[in-house]
Amino acid sequence: MMNVRAGTRIAEAIHSPTSPLEDLGTVSECSQGKVCELLRSSHSGISSAEARLRRGRYGPNVVGREQRVPLLGEIWSRAKSPLNALLLTLALVSYALGDSRAAIIISAIVVLSVGMAFVQEHRSSKAAAKLRAMVRTTASVCRPGEPHPQTEDIAVENLVPGDVVILSAGDLIPADLRLLETTDLYVNQSALSGEAMPVEKQATPLSNFIEGHLDRSNLCFMGSNVVSGFGQGLVIRTGANTFFGALAEKVVGQQEETAFDRGIRRFTWLMIGVTLVLGPSVFLINGITKGDWLQALLFAVAIAVGLTPEMLPMAVTVTLAKGALAMAKSKVIVKRLDAIQNLGAMDVLCTDKTGTLTRDKIILKQHVDIHGADSPRVLHYAYLNSYFQSGLKNLLDVAVLEHGDIHEALGVDEHFQKIGEIPFDFSRRRLSVIVSDEGDKHILICKGAVEEMFAVSTRYEDAGAIGTLDAGHLQTAKEETVLLNKSGFRVVAVAYKEMTGTKPDYGVEDESDLILLGYISFLDPPKESASEAIAALEASGVRVKILTGDNEIITRKICGDVGIQAQDILLGPQLDAMADAELTRTAASATVFAKLTPGQKQRIVRLLRESGHVVGFLGDGINDGPALKSADVGVSVDSAVDIARESADIILLEKNLLVLREGVIEGRKVFANITKYIRMGASSNFGNMFSVLGASILLPFMPLTAIQVLTNNLLYDLSQTAIPTDTVDEEYVASPRRWDIAGIFRFMLVLGPVSSIFDYLTFAMMLFVFKAGTNPALFQTGWFVESLLTQTLIIHVIRTARIPFIESSASPALATTSLLIAGAGIFLPLTGAGSTLGFVSLPLLYWPILAAILFLYAILAHLAKVWFFRRWGL
Repeated sequence: MMNVRAGTRIAEAIHSPTSPLEDLGTVSECSQGKVCELLRSSHSGISSAEARLRRGRYGPNVVGREQRVPLLGEIWSRAKSPLNALLLTLALVSYALGDSRAAIIISAIVVLSVGMAFVQEHRSSKAAAKLRAMVRTTASVCRPGEPHPQTEDIAVENLVPGDVVILSAGDLIPADLRLLETTDLYVNQSALSGEAMPVEKQATPLSNFIEGHLDRSNLCFMGSNVVSGFGQGLVIRTGANTFFGALAEKVVGQQEETAFDRGIRRFTWLMIGVTLVLGPSVFLINGITKGDWLQALLFAVAIAVGLTPEMLPMAVTVTLAKGALAMAKSKVIVKRLDAIQNLGAMDVLCTDKTGTLTRDKIILKQHVDIHGADSPRVLHYAYLNSYFQSGLKNLLDVAVLEHGDIHEALGVDEHFQKIGEIPFDFSRRRLSVIVSDEGDKHILICKGAVEEMFAVSTRYEDAGAIGTLDAGHLQTAKEETVLLNKSGFRVVAVAYKEMTGTKPDYGVEDESDLILLGYISFLDPPKESASEAIAALEASGVRVKILTGDNEIITRKICGDVGIQAQDILLGPQLDAMADAELTRTAASATVFAKLTPGQKQRIVRLLRESGHVVGFLGDGINDGPALKSADVGVSVDSAVDIARESADIILLEKNLLVLREGVIEGRKVFANITKYIRMGASSNFGNMFSVLGASILLPFMPLTAIQVLTNNLLYDLSQTAIPTDTVDEEYVASPRRWDIAGIFRFMLVLGPVSSIFDYLTFAMMLFVFKAGTNPALFQTGWFVESLLTQTLIIHVIRTARIPFIESSASPALATTSLLIAGAGIFLPLTGAGSTLGFVSLPLLYWPILAAILFLYAILAHLAKVWFFRRWGL
C-alpha cells in the first residue's frame, strides 16, 4: 500500500506543470480510486466549470510546435530572415553616414515586406483555423450528471488533468492517461517505442517494479492510438508535460528541411552572394573614378538594397496563404502550408481502393453454407461477431449489423454475453469474439479472410451435421470465392468453436480446430467519378498506384471497372521476398499492389520517395497511418479515424479523387507564382549588375543617387505585391513542378543581359541625343524612368510562356499595380517630390524614343524567353 507521504508527493507532482515524468511509475501502482482522489476527480470526471478553471492553469493540451504563436512572435517570425538582416544593416550604415532619407526608405522596404507578409499570414491563419476546426480531433469525456454521468465531445486541446476520457478503436490517445476501465484494449504505441505490434492495456494497479513507463500496462501516452477494444482513462498529463511532449521538444528543432524550404534558402543565399560581391565592386569603382568615397559608399549601399530580393518572404507567404484559402473552396483543407507545393510537385499518388475507387457503401448480398445454400445460421454468427467485437467497426461490420432485424430475432441482449475478444491484426486477417449463451457455454466465433480461416479450421457444419474439412473443400471454397471476387464480391468466412470448460483469458492459440460454418459476401460498387478522376490525374502527370489490403481477384475486378490496368498485381508476400533494390525497380513500374500490411504500404511509399518521386498517399484507416507519415504529402478525409487525420498534411472534405486533383492544380498555381517572382528578381538583378558596373565605369558622375536607387526599388517592390493574385497558364499546371535552382540560374543568365542591352541604349540616348553628359540630373531622371518601366514591363513578359497581353493576360490586381507604378514613374519627375529626389523634366522627344526602347525590349525579352523554354522547358 502507498503511504500518506508518497500520496502527497504524487499529488504535488501531478499538479505541478513541471513535474518529472518519473512519478508516472508510482501513479501506475495506485488504485483507480486513489488516482482519482489525488487529482480531485472521479470515475465520472470533473464538471465543465472545473475543467475551465484547470484550463486556465495548465494551458492548451498541445505540444510546443502546435501552440498558437503570439502576435509579436508572428511578426518576429516574418522579420528574422537573412534578407531583412542585410537590409537593416544597410539602413544603419546609411544613417551613420548621414543619409537619413536612404535609411528611412530602406526601413520602409523592410516594413512593407514584413508587414504585408504578417497581415496576409495572420488573416489566412485565422481563416485556416476556422477551416481546420471543421476537421478538429475531439475526445469524448465524462461529466458528472444526474441521474447518470453524461458524455461530452470536446476538442483535444481543451483536455485538462482530471478529465476522464472514453477510448475506442481508431482514437488517438489525447493525453497521458491512467486507465480506469478496459475491455480488450489494444494500443499501438510504435510512435513512442518503435514496437510495431499493438500492446494490451489493462486498468489494474501494478505491484511489481517495471523499468520503462511505456511497459506499464495501465498507462497510455499521447502519440499512440487505440487499435481495438474500449477503455476509460484519467488524464494525468497534458501538452508539453506529456511523455510525447517531452520528446517533441527535443526534436522540434530537428525537423527535416523540405525541398520547398531548400529551394527558397538556396535562392536567397545566391542573391545575397551576388549582392556581397557587387556592392563592394561598385563602391571601389565609383570611389576610384569619381573620387567621392562617401557618395560611392552611399551608392553601393543603395545598389546592394536594390539587388536584395527583399519581397521574397512576402511573396512566398502571401502566395501560400492565398493558395490554402483557394483550396478550401475546393473542399481541401491544408494543415501545413508547405504541403501545398509538395501537392503540386506530386507525380505519384498511392491510394487504397475502398471509398476512392468504390462508393464506400458496402451491401451484404449473401450468407451461405460451404455448399452455397442460403444459411441464416451463418448470418446470425456473423452478426454476433460484428456486434460484440470492440475494434473499429469497418464497412463490412456495418453492412452485417444493418442487414435485417437480426438483433431482436436472436434476442442478443437476453441470450448472449460477451466473455472475451481476440482482436484483428493484419497478419492473421481475422477477428474472434467469445460469447456465452443461456447455458453459460463459451462459444468462440471467428470471422476473417477465407484462406486464413481455412488455416485454423479442421471441420465444417452442414445442415447441423459436422464433417471433416479436407483439401477438396478448400479447393471448392477457393473456386467459389474466385467466381464471387471476379463479379466484384468480397467474401468473408465464418467459423466457430464451442469451448470445453471456461477460462478467464482467450488468445490467438484458441483460434484452432474451428468448425467452418460458411461465407458472407459483400458488394461495394465502383464509384461513377473514379474513371474520370484517374484519367484527369494521369493527364496531369500524376500516376495513380493502388495499395490495398484486399485480395488480388477483387482488386483486379474493381480496377478494371475504373480503367486501371491491373494485369500484373504485386502481392504482399511477394514484397517480403524482395530486397529494397529489387522492390524499388518493381514498384516504379507496378500499378496495383494487393494483400498489403501497413508496414508494406509504408515500405512502398518510402522506396518510391528514395527513387526520386514526390509521393502522395491517400488513406483514412488505422492501417494507413505509417504510410501517411512517410509520404511527401499525406492526404486523408474528414471522416477518417483520428490517427489518419492527425498524420495527414491535407484533409479532403469529400473522399473523391476529383477533389484531390483540384488541390493538385492549386498547388501548382502557388508554385508558379512564387517562381514568377524569383525569375523576375533573379533576371532583373543580374541585368542591373551589368548596367550599374558599366555606368559606374563610363560616367564621370553617379548614374543614380542613392536615394533615387532606393526610390526605384521601393516602387518596383510595390508593383510585385500583386503577383500572388496572378493567373497561371494551363500548360504550366499540366504537369508536376519542382524546384530547379539550376534552371533559375540559367534563366537569369539568359534574360538578365537582355535588360542591360536596353539600359545601354538608354545611356546612349541620354548622352548623345540629349547631351546629358554634363547634366547629371537629366541623365539620372532618364535612366530612372526607363529602369522602372522596363522592370515593370518584364513582369508581364516573364509571367507567361505565351505572348504577353495577347495570348495571356495578368490578373486585374497585377495589371492595376503595374499601371499605377508605371504612372508614378512617369509623373514623379514633374512633382515637388521628384525635385526633392533630384529629378528634372524630360524632353518631349524622350518619350517616343523610350516607347520604341520598351517595345523592342518586350520583343527581345519574349524571344529570349521562348528560346529558353524550348531549350530547357517550363
